[in-house]
Amino acid sequence: MLKPEDVRKIAASFENVMDSPHHHIISFKVKSKVFATLNLEENRACLKLNAVDQDVFSTIQKEIIYPVPNAWGKYGWTLVNLKKVRKSVFTDAITCAYFNVSAASLKKQSLRK
Repeated sequence: MLKPEDVRKIAASFENVMDSPHHHIISFKVKSKVFATLNLEENRACLKLNAVDQDVFSTIQKEIIYPVPNAWGKYGWTLVNLKKVRKSVFTDAITCAYFNVSAASLKKQSLRK
């Protein structure tokens, strides 16, 4: 089981991360792009994974990590039940989300130069 402070600590461990309110939840951003959110009321996180990572993590235990059940899920947004997920699995998943989003941001930045 992960507590909200665990999620914040893990997210803050990455370079250039800022957290801010996002509607009624907390978002974690790199280069102004959201890679994860934290919903305190529902005790879950949502991660922006690529299709391969989403498939891999969702296969582990479908009731713990699973695609958002609408169009957002098709874009890689993946829900994580913080009451049931192991810290090591969550850390691996949020690391993938961070690097997927930060790499895309860096790629766009270098194309502008």
